[in-house]
Amino acid sequence: MCSHLAATVGLAATPDEIVITSGSQQALDLIAKVLLDPGDLVVTENPAYLGALQAFQAYEARAVGLSSDEHGLQPAALLAFLESSPVRPKLLYLIPNYQNPTGVSLAAPRRAEIVAIAARFALPVLEDDPYGALRFSGAALPALGAFPGARDCLYLGTSSKILAPGLRVAWLVVKDRALREKITTAKQAADLHTSSFTQRIVHHYVQQPGVLDAHVATLCEVYRNRRDVMLAALTRELPAGCTWTQPTGGLFLWVTLPAGHDTTDLLHIAAREKIAFVPGAPFWVGEPVRNTLRLNFSNATDARINEGLARLGTILRRG
Repeated sequence: MCSHLAATVGLAATPDEIVITSGSQQALDLIAKVLLDPGDLVVTENPAYLGALQAFQAYEARAVGLSSDEHGLQPAALLAFLESSPVRPKLLYLIPNYQNPTGVSLAAPRRAEIVAIAARFALPVLEDDPYGALRFSGAALPALGAFPGARDCLYLGTSSKILAPGLRVAWLVVKDRALREKITTAKQAADLHTSSFTQRIVHHYVQQPGVLDAHVATLCEVYRNRRDVMLAALTRELPAGCTWTQPTGGLFLWVTLPAGHDTTDLLHIAAREKIAFVPGAPFWVGEPVRNTLRLNFSNATDARINEGLARLGTILRRG
């Protein structure tokens, strides 16, 4: 794992600094259990990953969603919040690569700026990186903790998006020894240890020279083609006034419909036409933006993508 992290995201770590967890969702729960008390603040992008929000809310923390755009979290928004907030947040949570739900990536200059701001305010940063290997174009960017001046940066990766979700093998890099010991104790209380059987499956697979790289290259080619099919179908099928992100990797893209649409209500209509999507409202921190939705291009054939978006376009035109 240390070799993999150094080669892929430029992050130097020792074996002692890595905690293996039962999927990345368990890591989110463990971090929340150890770091957060009722009423604590967690700063996130907006919209943000629903699973993380649920993990934080389970320990009665309060999420604060800051302004984000096509280049990710806006550093100015983070700085303004930290300078003005009477309560110091306990954690900054980010998915810098092909974010769930938007598919947006945090721009390189913003990464350096956000790392510097977090270090200035002694704000721990949790980088959740399940999709970083699924890159369709451009160069890979280093982990936030690899930037000069980074402090208190945790890194979370997983085999779920590059091998199989059911294996439930993820890795959490925690350089702070005291924090790592608390997380390890919480982990032992939860399940003693992540399945050694599934860990051995992952190890056996990735130790074969070139096999993982070839597999990820195949995934990227397939997902890139499906993304292109979906983008073309969106342009062709959706009515005027609809916009969407254009991710350069990952699994998702984010659609914004004209004002007045509520995608939660729309889903009930769409289900009758045998199509599905994820309404955007639950991903928003604070006031939900109800005319948004998430689409996943990874697990559908070209024909199904085209047919599904044709049906969605028909529904939207009907009003």
